[in-house]
Amino acid sequence: MRKIALHWQILIALCLAVLTGLVLEPDVTVLGISFLSILIFFGTLFLNALKMLIVPLVISSIITGMMSLNGDTLGRLGSKTILYYASTSLVAILIGLFFVNLLQPGIVDGEPARHVIGLSAETDEVVSKVGGKGASDIAEVLLRMVPPNIVTAAANGQMLGLIFFSLIFGFFVSKLKGSPAQVHKDFWQGLLDIMMMMTELVMKFAPIGVYALVTKVILISGVDAFEPLALFFVTVLLALAAHLLIFLPAILRYLARVSPKKHFKAMLPALLTAFSTSSSSATLPITMDCVENRAGVSNQVSGFTLPLGATINMDGTALYECVAAMFIAQAYGLTLDVTTQFTIVLVALLTSIGVAGIPSASLVAITIILAAIGLPLEAIGLILVVDRVLDMCRTSVNVFSDSCAAVTIARLEGEETKVV
Repeated sequence: MRKIALHWQILIALCLAVLTGLVLEPDVTVLGISFLSILIFFGTLFLNALKMLIVPLVISSIITGMMSLNGDTLGRLGSKTILYYASTSLVAILIGLFFVNLLQPGIVDGEPARHVIGLSAETDEVVSKVGGKGASDIAEVLLRMVPPNIVTAAANGQMLGLIFFSLIFGFFVSKLKGSPAQVHKDFWQGLLDIMMMMTELVMKFAPIGVYALVTKVILISGVDAFEPLALFFVTVLLALAAHLLIFLPAILRYLARVSPKKHFKAMLPALLTAFSTSSSSATLPITMDCVENRAGVSNQVSGFTLPLGATINMDGTALYECVAAMFIAQAYGLTLDVTTQFTIVLVALLTSIGVAGIPSASLVAITIILAAIGLPLEAIGLILVVDRVLDMCRTSVNVFSDSCAAVTIARLEGEETKVV
C-alpha cells in the first residue's frame, strides 16, 4: 500500500482538527480526563520537540554554511538577503494598507466601530504585559546581537545573538588551515547531518501535533467570537492571501525562475506546521528540511538565509501590524491623512524587524504604532479575539517568504535548484 505523503497527512489532520473543534464542547472528557488537557499535552510535546532542535540546528547550519564562504561571497550573500527581506516586508505592508483602506473594517454604517465591537475582556491583561514598551525597544536589537553569555542566550531562545555568534564563529573557522580546519569541517557537518535526521524523525509526528494544536485553538476561541470582527478578519486574510498567492509567486516565477506551484508543494509540510505552531522559529527545522531536500537549495545558502529570516523577516507580521493599527484608528474615528499612514508604514517596517525577539512581539509592535499615531494602548483590546487565528495565518506567510528568499538568492548565486 502506498504511503500517504507527509503534507497530505498534515492537511488531513488539519481538517479533522477543524471538524473536531466545531463539533465538540471545550469541557468534553475522555475516560474522565479533559479532552482539552490531552490536546494541550500533545501540542506542547510537539512544540517542545521542535524547539529542542532549534539551537543545535541553527548553530551547525550557519557555521557549516559560513565555512565555505569567502569575504566577497559573504558580503554578496548578506546584501542580497537583507535587501530581499526589507523589500518584501515593505511590499507586504503596502498591500495591507491598500486592503484596509479599500474595505475600511473599522467603519460600520458610516460610523467608527469602537462601540459596536467593544473592547475584549482581556485588555487589562495585555496592557500589563506590553505596557511600557516603546520605539526605544527597537534599539535593543543591537544589544541582543551581542549577548554577554551565548549559553544563556541559547537557553532563552535569543536567536539574534545566537545567529550573530554563529556567523562570526563560522567566518573564523573558514580561516583555519590544515588539520584543525578539517576537524571542524567534519564535526560541524556531522552535527548538521544528525540534526536533519532528528528533524525528519520529529516530522513523522507532525500530523498529531498539528491536530492537537489547531483543535485546541478552535475549542477555546469558538466561532461566535469572530462575528463582530468578521470584516477585519477578512481584510487581513485577503491581504495575506494577495501577498502569499500573487506577490511571492511572482518573485519565484520571474526572479528565481522556478515554478510557484512546485515550490508550494515542496513547502507544504513547513507551511502547515507554521500554521499550527504560530512560530517561525519552532518551524525552522522543518523549513530547512523542506528547502534543502525538497526545493534543492544548498546548505550554504539556506543555512545563512533561513535562520536570519526566521528572526527578522516578518512579511505577514508587518502586514498585520499595519492593518491592525489602521483598523483601530478607523474604529476610534481618527482621520488618517497621508502623513499618518506613512508613519504607520515606516513604524510597521521597523518594528517587524526590531521587536521580533520581545515577548508578545506583534502586540508590542502594534502598541508602538498606536503610540506613534496618538491612540490609547487599551485600543489593542479590539483585536484580541481574533489575534490567535490570524497569528497562525501570518506565520505561514512569514515562513513561505523565508523559503522564497532562500530559493531566489540561491538562483541569483548561480545554483540550479530543482524541486523534488
